[in-house]
Amino acid sequence: MCRNIRVLYNFEPPTTPDEVEAAALQYVRKVSGLRAPSAADRVAFERAIHEVAHATEHLLEALSARTATRTREGEREKARARGLRRRIGAPAG
Repeated sequence: MCRNIRVLYNFEPPTTPDEVEAAALQYVRKVSGLRAPSAADRVAFERAIHEVAHATEHLLEALSARTATRTREGEREKARARGLRRRIGAPAG
């Protein structure tokens, strides 16, 4: 998975439309291999972003959590811990 795409489900406060849009943009960039489309491909690129964001919103609405609600600070702490383990070569755990 693209490192820039973050988990969007089961957050307090809830995931914003801007977060969904940013994830959709990263997904379309990854799949297309393009950071920015040519003028000829711009409409298709933007349509794909909109469609991925729309599908993501429907998915997030349809899921029913069985785990504790996430917080953005908690997720940042987990990411920092993973980064530290990678830097020092410690096993995950």
